[in-house]
Amino acid sequence: MATITIRNLDEHTKAQLRIQAARHGRSMEEEARTILRAAIAAQQPAEKGQGFGSRIHAHFAQLGGVELELPERSSQPTPAQFDREGCL
Repeated sequence: MATITIRNLDEHTKAQLRIQAARHGRSMEEEARTILRAAIAAQQPAEKGQGFGSRIHAHFAQLGGVELELPERSSQPTPAQFDREGCL
């Protein structure tokens, strides 16, 4: 396990850390570790297997979805036709 020393920490920040640790029933060191873990986790990319679209869906899923009726195709799609110079 690594050790880290934080120098030049102002008294106000130290006091706030002490108060927050007491509220959570932890030591100041454990509170600092928890804060650092949370900060690093927030910077990490999405969980494995969850792409951007999946994350958007999960974010808005609680709002419900919209079902759209897709019209029937009246004809088959046809490929583009190009003339000799590559223009339509």
